[in-house]
Amino acid sequence: MRRRKITNTPVELTELGFGASAIGNLYQVTPAHEATAAIEAAWDAGIRYFDTAPHYGLGLSERRLGAALRDRPRDTYLVSSKVGRLLIPNERPRGVDDEGFVVRDDLRRRWDFSRDGVLRSVEDTLERTGLDRLDIVYLHDPDDHWRQAVEQAMPALAELRDQGAVGAIGAGMNQSAMLARFLRETAADVVMLAGRYTLLDQSALDDVLPTALELGKSVVAAGVFNSGLLSEERPAETMKFDYQDAPPELVARARAIAEVCERHGTTLPAAAIAFPFTHPGVVNVTLGMRTREQVMRNAGLHRRQVPKDLWHDLRGRGLIRTDMPVGHDTPHLSTTE
Repeated sequence: MRRRKITNTPVELTELGFGASAIGNLYQVTPAHEATAAIEAAWDAGIRYFDTAPHYGLGLSERRLGAALRDRPRDTYLVSSKVGRLLIPNERPRGVDDEGFVVRDDLRRRWDFSRDGVLRSVEDTLERTGLDRLDIVYLHDPDDHWRQAVEQAMPALAELRDQGAVGAIGAGMNQSAMLARFLRETAADVVMLAGRYTLLDQSALDDVLPTALELGKSVVAAGVFNSGLLSEERPAETMKFDYQDAPPELVARARAIAEVCERHGTTLPAAAIAFPFTHPGVVNVTLGMRTREQVMRNAGLHRRQVPKDLWHDLRGRGLIRTDMPVGHDTPHLSTTE
């Protein structure tokens, strides 16, 4: 699988990334052997970028990812994790985590974007994963913590980067406006943008994407299926959009896009994966994957050729924004080895 470089850093990401939230038992239990099989399938498919976080399963995702990669040569893959939620002992456990992960709640999360909190979080992640370093560290959902994130967390990460302990730094969020501010006002190299540059939502064209181009910085796209609505060839009325039941008008729009995809010899999920790469600021698409079968399906979708005429057709029909770039090559045509 080809790679793209985060601008002005030594970090090169494979075009497809493995999002490890699901192997932290997101919404349901994922047996350990299935998690390991998913990571092995990702490796076999050529994926060499793996994204995790303390938040995912109260450390379970980090532990499982580290164990599965432990015997691989360290210089052959990249791992990102996140800071902002410290894991501390839970004085009042109720049995199961209440933030979407099916794990025991012996630990709890505490928001902390202080310098000391960031350094402790990175150290804890290294211990859980068994890794000697992290290639990327993101601030995780700093929406309500702008001042502390800018004044303490990002400078702490910049020090780690400048010392060579981290390859690149940034922030990951579900909104795009604040990510643009991180690129413009801090030392961030890259941002992880969740759900805001997809076939159903191109709002990132208003802020973070043009900012990345202007400043020579990079964007990792996540949430490209918008919680499921774009994940199937024929969207159903019961599917989710941004973690909620999809509104009927969005289901209808997704179906209309799917029909155009079919006319161009491709599918809705294949187009959903290829779409973020139409913008030259995007260097990677990271997909949450739980099982070997999901990995194989997504890797196969990524390999499919999506004709550039599709984007022109969708624009002409008013199904995507008319100001999106359509002249940029698909991920298979404009990459670095």
